[in-house]
Amino acid sequence: MNTQKIFTLPLFSLGFRVFFALAGLSALILIVLWNAIFKGHLAIDNYYDVTYWHGHEMLLGYSVAVIAGFLLTAVKNWTGQPTLTGDKLAGLALLWLYGRILPFYSGLLPDALIAIVDFSFLPVLAYQITKPILAAQSFKNLIFVGLLLVLALGNGLIHADILGLTTQTAWLGIQLVISTIILLILVLAGRILPFFIEKGISGTIIFKNPLIEALSIGSAVIVFILQLLGVSGVLLALMAIIAAATNSARLLSWYVPRIRYVPLLWVLFAGYSWIILGFILTALSAFNWIPSVLALHAFTVGGIGVLTLGMMARVSLGHTGRPLKASNTIAIAFILINITALIRVLMPIALSQWYDILIYSSTLAWLSAFALFMLVYTPILSKSRVDEKAN
Repeated sequence: MNTQKIFTLPLFSLGFRVFFALAGLSALILIVLWNAIFKGHLAIDNYYDVTYWHGHEMLLGYSVAVIAGFLLTAVKNWTGQPTLTGDKLAGLALLWLYGRILPFYSGLLPDALIAIVDFSFLPVLAYQITKPILAAQSFKNLIFVGLLLVLALGNGLIHADILGLTTQTAWLGIQLVISTIILLILVLAGRILPFFIEKGISGTIIFKNPLIEALSIGSAVIVFILQLLGVSGVLLALMAIIAAATNSARLLSWYVPRIRYVPLLWVLFAGYSWIILGFILTALSAFNWIPSVLALHAFTVGGIGVLTLGMMARVSLGHTGRPLKASNTIAIAFILINITALIRVLMPIALSQWYDILIYSSTLAWLSAFALFMLVYTPILSKSRVDEKAN
């Protein structure tokens, strides 16, 4: 086999291709496995505790794959400098893949090796995007390097707990990872959503209010810090309401009525709205009026799930030279991923006695959404640009 030919395939020509493909596959495989484990139909030895495995893999597996694909692509655009391609990109993707597989070899491989392999991905990714940023002296983009390192810290807290180096830090690590991913999304939203709107709706110019921009992100930071410190009650509720209000003002300042006719845009607005709802539910859970897990899943299933699916769809079209228009199939996928969040986040409030049925229903909706994504986007990600330009 000529491995050189493999590395020159379009799949390894730019970061979004291989990592979005891996993200889509993992969104299917991980949830199928989790549902089988949750139902008691499957018992697998694993390096992680079952609950932590689900959270870890959806955040530091699926979500981080999307982040890797996006940043390796965006940093090239922002800096004008090359990012990983070919065999080096394939090697980074393989490192991510090993992090997903090796936990199932617990007992056959040293736990320390499993931890090191999984932990190393984020620092390596941070290093790889630091090089073009520094080469271009694009220092404002170092914020993404910092956020990747905070994600690595959260991952380290999880592994340290499992390895017995610390006590009760795994949940803290999960919280830190969720908070950091949401903050990364909020920072990116300020850059790309106005741009996408202007590109997607002719004649539109979006003006950003610096005060609202600062308050929306700053208030979110305070909410997450309070949660990490274990603060609840009035203070957390107040800051969560401020975060919801300022982020609502931010999103509304970008809104134009024609967005609702453009699936590639409304899905991003819907995802951002789930984050805002996450802050509202955080305020309610601060007084124990609702379970905190509902706020958690508003951020993860709603915010992260909806936004990442929409982002992968939009970025993949733009960087393969295709028209920026979602097919009917993908529009259905966008609806299904929002239905997933609706069933998982809001319906348990009124139908708590049907919890198991709701979990199963949300699982089916999630799998349907990502199955449609992979059906449509596997050819797009694995084939050359249609306009024959270089990636």
